[in-house]
Amino acid sequence: MADRGWFDAGAFFAALDTERARRNLLWKDVAAQANVSQSTLTRLAQGKRPDVDSLAALVDWAGLRADDFVVRVHGKPNADSVAMISTYLRADRNLSPQAADAMEKVVRATYQALREA
Repeated sequence: MADRGWFDAGAFFAALDTERARRNLLWKDVAAQANVSQSTLTRLAQGKRPDVDSLAALVDWAGLRADDFVVRVHGKPNADSVAMISTYLRADRNLSPQAADAMEKVVRATYQALREA
């Protein structure tokens, strides 16, 4: 896959799982609300990619952008991971600006340490 872009199904599933947990739902509830089959979610949990209609339904349900899960080889790269996380932290109404700043510092430090490992 080094010469072409690809869809990171694992990251997409992790984002869905975060949203599922945030809403305190079971996977069967996600399937019903997003209007996808439970087997689609099972395949995603196994690291398989969804079909395009299921992808569109799940992106819509979770409020995600499919493009954020495309790993690019050519052209413009995705936004910096820490910047994306920071954006989500600052948009979280459960966090004060000070808490979002503190979490961003932890994420940035962790990211840098693991990148150099």
